[in-house]
Amino acid sequence: MELPKFILGDNTDYPNAIYVIHTEFPRFIINLEDDELEWFEEFDEDDQKEIESETENAIKEATEFYDREVKRYDD
Repeated sequence: MELPKFILGDNTDYPNAIYVIHTEFPRFIINLEDDELEWFEEFDEDDQKEIESETENAIKEATEFYDREVKRYDD
């Protein structure tokens, strides 16, 4: 099975939270309510520098993905 790059998630225990799951490296979940990130991987110092720009771009893409999905529901 091929996973999509982004998946929307929610949880009734946290009704205001909106989660976007990023399934490609670097894998993470972002809570768009407060921009908190939870990583699926652990990184060493060398990895940290490499993924900084990738992460910034992935967060931007996650937000755009959410906006696009919400717009589709509104249409």
